[in-house]
Amino acid sequence: MKAHSAALLAALLAPCTARADTLIDNVDGITMDEAGKVDRFDGFIIGNDGRIAQVLHRGDKRPGRVDYRLDGQGRVVLPGLIDAHAHIMLLGIGALTLDLSNTKSLVEAQARIAAWAAAHPGQPWIIGRGWNQDKWNLGRFPTAAELDAAVPDRPVWLERADEHAGWANSAAIAAAGITAATKDPAGGKIERLAAGGKPSGVFVDTAKDLVMRVVPRPRPEDRDVALAEAQESLLSRGLTTVTDMGATIEDWQTYRRAGDLGSLRIRIMAYARGIEAMELMGGPRPTPWLYDERLKLNGVKLYLDGSLGSRGAVLKVPYADSPAERGHYLTSPVQLRNLMSRAAIDNFQIAIHGIGDAANAEALMAIDELSQTYKGDRRWRIEHAQVVDPADVPKFGQHGIIASMQPVHQTSDRLMAEARLGPVRLSGAYAWRSLKTAGATLAFGSDAPVERPDPFAGMAAAISRVGSDGQPFGGWQPQERVTREEALAAYTTGAAYAGFAERRIGRIAPGLQADFIFVDRDPLLATPSELAATVVQEVWIGGRKAWERKR
Repeated sequence: MKAHSAALLAALLAPCTARADTLIDNVDGITMDEAGKVDRFDGFIIGNDGRIAQVLHRGDKRPGRVDYRLDGQGRVVLPGLIDAHAHIMLLGIGALTLDLSNTKSLVEAQARIAAWAAAHPGQPWIIGRGWNQDKWNLGRFPTAAELDAAVPDRPVWLERADEHAGWANSAAIAAAGITAATKDPAGGKIERLAAGGKPSGVFVDTAKDLVMRVVPRPRPEDRDVALAEAQESLLSRGLTTVTDMGATIEDWQTYRRAGDLGSLRIRIMAYARGIEAMELMGGPRPTPWLYDERLKLNGVKLYLDGSLGSRGAVLKVPYADSPAERGHYLTSPVQLRNLMSRAAIDNFQIAIHGIGDAANAEALMAIDELSQTYKGDRRWRIEHAQVVDPADVPKFGQHGIIASMQPVHQTSDRLMAEARLGPVRLSGAYAWRSLKTAGATLAFGSDAPVERPDPFAGMAAAISRVGSDGQPFGGWQPQERVTREEALAAYTTGAAYAGFAERRIGRIAPGLQADFIFVDRDPLLATPSELAATVVQEVWIGGRKAWERKR
């Protein structure tokens, strides 16, 4: 680990070539213009300030003299892609801990957990993430006893794929001092055994905190390595900017250390996890762009409800597969309005996590109410907007609301969503086309590490509503598909606009940062399966090459 860390940090701190006027020529360039139309070009000039100086189209005269000329050899060039909703440090830490995201059964997960524990005998806790009982076809949550069977000798804590539930073994539960007498916290639930109410091993939403308060926290040096790992992963997929949704003060300090050392390779638009973190990071206002426009605190993320997979999303009608449950609010409607007002007073942008149809309805009402007081260009965001009552869809066209959505959630969640919602509510689930038609701005992301931070897989899902397995034939709720151009826009101009960054990034256009990527195919001509298989060849940020695929 230490050798790997040293080598990685040395590579990140290596000096870069100084900027100079550069002509990128002979390319098959694609970008969206200010009117939302596709602009195709075959060259562009980068000024010595790292911004686009001129975009060249077929027949345009090339400059007689530049400091550097790169022949693109006809390759496809796109603007640097933007993930509108991800969790950067969770992605990086996940790369350094136990990963269960690809497990297909409880038995397979138990084997992987046991193998990890055997390979790390000196770790006092086994920590990881990524399990999903729905993918295991388990029909219930896993139990502490089943985790004890894999690791009986030390505490284990594993977060669910959606980060809205955690799975603990008996040693972890004992270390946290949780018993049958422990009450469910507000906004959370302790899953219990039928006999006696003893904790069964899974803790949903705020109940996770009961265990997490005793789980060892990553050290600053661990976080630095995790950030380096995350940046490498993000760059390799063509992402030049990532919206970090729900950053802690520890996350922010990690980004600041990287900025101080010159190892912040991507651009990060951060949204603090709650008001306290917002105040610690930004003080009286959002920060300016820092480190050559690599880092900015835009606003705050407020959690309204839980997730659909953990049955924490708040629904207007009970869950189809669990009629006694309707989800739970993590923030009460009154608290939500108070927190929104606190942030809006100081011009922090507000992003509300809304999954269930009742939660989205509440978020829409709160935005409508606060818009009467807080005027101007607020760009209210609803993160996920996963299940919306069709009667509420038109409200997304009011007040410039941004629907920050993750296309691959639809393909991953399809069977689970059908079970949780039943057939009647499916028409308002993952309703990209309906929300766009209503006037919402679509900003697409991955929710990494819940899903892989792969924008091309996201585009493929958005235009087809078909999973990587080719199912279902013809697409799930196919009326909600978007066009290829709209999908590309949601990962570029839409995501930039969602973060007040449309004058800096998101397009290849004069005056904007020279963030662009070389890829091996035209995303506007590829089939969904071809699009998902897109290979990123090079990534440039601010006119400098930031990443290149090894030959």
